[in-house]
Amino acid sequence: MRVVAGTARGIRLSTPKGAEIRPTSDRAKEAIFNSLHSRSAIEGTQVLDLFAGTGALGIEALSRGAKKATFVDKSSKSLKLVQDNLRKSGFQKEAEIFKKDSVDWLRKNSKPLDLVLLDPPYDFENWSELLDLLLQKQPGIVVIESNREIDPGPGWHVDSMRQYGSSVVVIIDPNK
Repeated sequence: MRVVAGTARGIRLSTPKGAEIRPTSDRAKEAIFNSLHSRSAIEGTQVLDLFAGTGALGIEALSRGAKKATFVDKSSKSLKLVQDNLRKSGFQKEAEIFKKDSVDWLRKNSKPLDLVLLDPPYDFENWSELLDLLLQKQPGIVVIESNREIDPGPGWHVDSMRQYGSSVVVIIDPNK
């Protein structure tokens, strides 16, 4: 797994051993960020990488010009990978890391959310609560990666939905 484009392009990121963390494939990551770039949704933004895993999505956003990224995960193992990958890519100063349950963190924080990256474990079932909480925070664009199509519900507009191998990527934004 590597940073696909931007200032950290080509840097190899640390990946987990085992099946606990499922990193986004380079192919899916490239497609997601090319789509976001075409919407001018990356440069200068505040990015939230919930269920951060390895941090690859937030790091890709930083590499492509995001101003700051917040990484949230409840797993110490994941956050060690995030810290290692931030060090490798040189983005430690542009990052904040929180060891918390993603839904609980979102419930208690009011940071600006220009771009939200959601890649929870495939068995995550709390989509309606998560997306309702996000909608209250008035985010910009939200990227969802899952093993199935996710219906974001009322208040959201689906910009695109694409499948990459076993992953389905949905890009949504609040109805305006």
